[in-house]
Amino acid sequence: MTKKICIICTSCDAIGEPAEPTGAWAEEIVAPYRVWQKHGYSVTIASIKGGKVPLDQTSLAPPFTNKEVEEFLDDEAAFAGLVASTPVADIKAADFDAFFLAGGHGTVGDFPNDPNLIALLEAAAAAGKVISSVCHGAEGFVNVKGPDGKPLVAGKCMTCFTDKEEYASGKDKLVPFLLESKLREEGAFFEAAKDLWAPHVVADKNLVTGQNPASSSAVAKRVVEVLSA
Repeated sequence: MTKKICIICTSCDAIGEPAEPTGAWAEEIVAPYRVWQKHGYSVTIASIKGGKVPLDQTSLAPPFTNKEVEEFLDDEAAFAGLVASTPVADIKAADFDAFFLAGGHGTVGDFPNDPNLIALLEAAAAAGKVISSVCHGAEGFVNVKGPDGKPLVAGKCMTCFTDKEEYASGKDKLVPFLLESKLREEGAFFEAAKDLWAPHVVADKNLVTGQNPASSSAVAKRVVEVLSA
C-alpha cells in the first residue's frame, strides 16, 4: 500500500518588530518531497491557514537555493501544492502514515500555538504515526502533549536548529524563544552536530528530527527507514 506523508508548512510571512519578511525555507520542503516522491509515496502539502505557502526569499537566492529547488518551482504539479496547500484544520491523522514539519523562521509565528496543529500532532502521536521535523519545524512540538500527558518531546532524543545557529544567523532577537532551550525545558534529550550548519539527524522510535536545512534530505531518508521497518 502506498505510504502517505503530509508536509506541514508555516503560513507566517513576517516576524519581529519591526516586521522582517520570512516564511518557509524552500529546501526543507523540496528535498523531503523529492525523496518521498522517488519512493513512490503520496505527498500532501499542508499549511496552517492553507493556500499559498510563503517562502523565505533568502532560501530562493544564492547561495541557499539549488538546482533541486529551481526544478521544483518549475514543476507545475509539485508547485501547485505550495500555491494551494491544504489547511491543517482539514488534515486528519488517520489519513497519513507520517507527518513532517518543515522549517523556516515563519514557524515561530504560528506553529507553537496553533490549536489545529497541536490537535493533529497529538492525534498522530496517540495513533503511533511517524512524526518528523527539520530545523525550526520543531516549533510545532512546543505545546504538544504525548499520549501520557507529558510534553511530546519529554524523554525523547531529538534535534532542531540550535541556539548557537540562531545566534550565528542573527535572528535571536526576532524569535520569541530559543527553540533548543525550549525543547530542553520540556524534557528533550538534545543532540547536535559538532559543527554549525553540519547535517545531523536523530531518530527516537517514531520521532525523527533534523537540525538544519542541510539535514533535510537525511531526515526524509530516515523517515523512509522508519516506515519500512
